[in-house]
Amino acid sequence: MEDLNRFDRIVAMLIHLQSGRIVKAQELADRFQISLRTVYRDVKSLEALGVPVIGEAGVGYSLMEGYRLPPVMFTREEAGSFVAAEKLMQKFSDKTLASAYESAMFKVKSVLRDSTKGHVATLETQISIEPARELFNHQAPDAMSIILESLTEKKQLKLLYQSFYEDTATERLIEPVGLFNENYFWYVMGYCHLRKDYRQFRTDRIFQIQKTALPFTRQHGSVDDYRTRAELVEKTRVVLLMHKAIVKYLKNGRKYYGFVSEREVGDKVEMTFMTTDAHDGLSRWFMMFGDLTEIVEPESFRERVLELLEKTKANLKPRNG
Repeated sequence: MEDLNRFDRIVAMLIHLQSGRIVKAQELADRFQISLRTVYRDVKSLEALGVPVIGEAGVGYSLMEGYRLPPVMFTREEAGSFVAAEKLMQKFSDKTLASAYESAMFKVKSVLRDSTKGHVATLETQISIEPARELFNHQAPDAMSIILESLTEKKQLKLLYQSFYEDTATERLIEPVGLFNENYFWYVMGYCHLRKDYRQFRTDRIFQIQKTALPFTRQHGSVDDYRTRAELVEKTRVVLLMHKAIVKYLKNGRKYYGFVSEREVGDKVEMTFMTTDAHDGLSRWFMMFGDLTEIVEPESFRERVLELLEKTKANLKPRNG
């Protein structure tokens, strides 16, 4: 059994190396949960089998250019996972990427065994995915593809972007760092030349996008580096006491407003938020269920909600005549 596991691991390692990039020994060790010594031994086994592995100390391993494995056979479970991934790509990426993935899937399906093809065909009619909202503006339907091109070519992007707090769209020149999905929306993190700082831009608020010929002006870190930095921005602690009856309806939306924790207090639930937008975001969200919620702290949040309520009452007054 040990020899069989080692054989499977070496084959999987060969597939990993065929990705066409340099792979570090530690990356292989982490993926296959083996020691570095075992990685070196397995690589030597590949070399003994005639596989042209190129290794450079301190850099990593790669395969000689032009070397390719014969078509890989997929299990039913692996093939089934492609169906779910294709459905997600169709709904959660832009038109260009979805089309490219569909083309890639045709190639994958062409190498499946007949029995597996039938399994995949059945699943295709049984899986349906509908996003809760539009992820891309109809005026910039291929935003994600253009962003990815900019990332790989290190060329600046010109955006016509409207933030939540602006009445009109403004032109931005940015150097994208990466993409991330949060609370059902796609965001691009990038250095904004207008603001002279790193900002995140929601793709559905991009009205126009164009890749320029301008190269990046600086070396950027990973997208997670800047997301972590954004989390260090000063936040307001807001504590709300809610009736249990409504808590189950808030589980999806609350994270967007900085939800941190909850605990039961008698027949109610105390929720704590750490938010950067208590003034508009969280306060307006609170008003949807304010009749079933108490504000524990801070007093400034209570005053903001009262201000919004007074404006709402004024708008509810009947018009003269």
